[in-house]
Order: sequence, then structure tokens, then C-alpha cells
Amino acid sequence: MNWRGVWHLGSRYLSRNRWKTALLVSAFTLVWLMPVSVWIVIEEVERHMRARAVDTPLLLGRAGSPLELVFNGVYFTKPDVSTFPLRNLEAVREDRLAEAIPLYARFTTNGYRIVGTELDYFRFRDVAVAEGRQLARLGECVIGSRVARELNVKPGDFLISSPEKLFDLAGVYPLRMTVCGVLAPTGTADDKAVFVDLKTAWIIQGIGHGHDDAAALPDEQRLQAGQESGEENGIVLNASILEYNEITEENIDSFHFHGDLEDNPVTAAIVIPRGEKAQAMLKARLRRSIELQLIQPEHEMAELFATVFGVRRVVTALLAAIGTATLAMGGLVLLLSHRIRSSEFASLKRMGADFMTVRALVLFEAAFAVLASALLAGACLLILRSLAPAAIRWIVG
Repeated sequence: MNWRGVWHLGSRYLSRNRWKTALLVSAFTLVWLMPVSVWIVIEEVERHMRARAVDTPLLLGRAGSPLELVFNGVYFTKPDVSTFPLRNLEAVREDRLAEAIPLYARFTTNGYRIVGTELDYFRFRDVAVAEGRQLARLGECVIGSRVARELNVKPGDFLISSPEKLFDLAGVYPLRMTVCGVLAPTGTADDKAVFVDLKTAWIIQGIGHGHDDAAALPDEQRLQAGQESGEENGIVLNASILEYNEITEENIDSFHFHGDLEDNPVTAAIVIPRGEKAQAMLKARLRRSIELQLIQPEHEMAELFATVFGVRRVVTALLAAIGTATLAMGGLVLLLSHRIRSSEFASLKRMGADFMTVRALVLFEAAFAVLASALLAGACLLILRSLAPAAIRWIVG
């Protein structure tokens, strides 16, 4: 059998029927590419989303759904979880077993979560300020890189918190917050968050507030004064005195909180134990609590992914079925091509070509389609593997 002749005649045939060849190669490429690419993307999504949970040792919250607590305290996507008083953090800080970083992720601004926390949070997450400066006073916020980019906001600009209700009868007004810094990109939920001090978050809720100087107000804004008010030197204000919706240098001293600050709410707390022994002691201590729960976000997310991403087996099976059908269609195309070329093969036999040469010409087209598609699919998978991490960070955040 003349292999040079087989190569010449086979390549000339593929060149003459380039569109049919391109369609065969494309179809076979999708057969190899789709199942593997689905696995790559899903594994990358799982790895990216689990990384933040893995980096969070323990999470403290009100007893209830562990997953909802993880979504609130780790990903800031579940605002309506039950709260607990800040003083409950003493349960984990006692005996210096662990550090605790409180979080109050309940409110939003322009669709982005407002997260009340302490400066220790940025040290724990290793998030640096790329532009501007860190939080220093009430009414300030630092924003994630994605918030800054999509809202076109920079240090010195303002963001206004979104009211929970259209009409708030309690008189809680949106707070105008000064942007003091923009955080460096991290590819995590921090990029899509607006961080404030815990006290600022409580002011947004209406727990803390500021008032005008009562003594300096005109008479029409007072109800009674002195003996008539029931207080010897008291001043009673009417309902027209509105709370401030912005904290400035002039009014910051007037903002105050009623009651003990330790009684104010938080939605979660990141707990960083001082070693494995301390972690075991904390779990044993909180296991007896009926009000609080202490969970490991890594374990909760592992169970979630085991359930949710189990669907990839179904998807892969469906893609395999589609691939099998595509291969069958490709085989049918090659069979029809053989039938169409019957006159060509008859001419080659009359010219002296043996049976093996004719068969080699038939296999040449099939081998080229399979090998070319495998190489193309491999190149696409390499590109996907290199671009997937950045793409997933951009999309998922």
C-alpha cells in the first residue's frame, strides 16, 4: 500500500470538502469539550466559594439555620437572620480562648450590603485600603473595589443607606455616609460590600441618633418647658424635630445611644480560636446553649456542595448522551460520504489500487476529524483552565 498516495489523495479530498470537514471537526470537538469543561467550571466555582468558608475558622450566631448564618457572616447574602446581643461574644472571649469579630450585615446601599464590623476584620481577611484611608469616625465607610468601580465612587463621595421600608413610622431615616477609602480587590464578597463601624450600622437602624440643641431651638418646636413640663428645668420637643441623616464635624457630638451598647444587635461573629484545644472547649461550651450556635463554615459548605453540585453527574450524563448521539451522526456522515465516493473508489480500483488503499482513504477522513477535534478540544481546555479562576472571581465575586 502506497502511504504517500493515501496521504496525497486524502488531504486533497479534505481540502476540496473543507466545509464538511470543518463541521465534522467542530461537532467532534464539542463531544470532547463539553463534559470536561463542565467539570472544570463547577470544580473552580466550588473551590472559589469554599475558599472563603475554609478561611473562616468558626462562626457564632443565633440558633437556627447554619447555612443562613454562613451566607450572612461569610458571603453577606442573607440579611434577615436572627440577631443576638453583642454581649454574647463574652461566651467565646471568656478565658481568652478566642478572638471574636462581630458583624452586622443587614442593610444595603444601592443594592450592596452594608457590613458593620470592627477594624480587626480587615486584618483577619488581609484586606488593605488601596485608595483613601481606613475608618476613623462615625458615619464613614470603606467600600469594596467592585462597589467603587460599578458606582463610580471614590474617597470623598457619599453613599446613602437604603430604607428597609418605604414608609418608616419609627422615624428611622437613611444615613448619608462619607466614603473614606476603597479596598484593594480580593475576588471575594468583600469587593461587593460597604463596611462601616458597628455604631454607624446601629445608627442606620435608629438605635443611635443625634438631635438638635434643644435650648437653641425656636419656641414653635417646643411643647412645654420648665415647671409645665413636669421637670424643673426640662425642655420637651415636639415631633417636628427630625434625626440627622448625616454625621458631620458639627453634629457628631450630639449622636448617642440609649441603654448599654453591649445590648445592641449583631447578626454573626467570626470566632478565631487560639489553637485546637481552645476550639474544642468552645464547641463544648456552646453546644449546651439554646440561644447561640457555633459552626464551622467549611463543614456547612461542604455539605451544601455535596448536595447541590451532585447535579453535575446528571449534567455530565446528559452531555455524554448528547455526545454519543453526535458521534453516531458523525459516523452516519462518514458512511454517507463513503457511499457518495463509491464511483471514486471504483475508478481507483481500475487504476490498480488494492483493497487496503481504498480502506485507508476511508479511514483517513475519520482519523483526521477525530485527531483534529481532540487537539482543538485540548487547546480549548487549556485556555479554559487558565482563564477560569479569574472569570469565576469576576462573576461570582
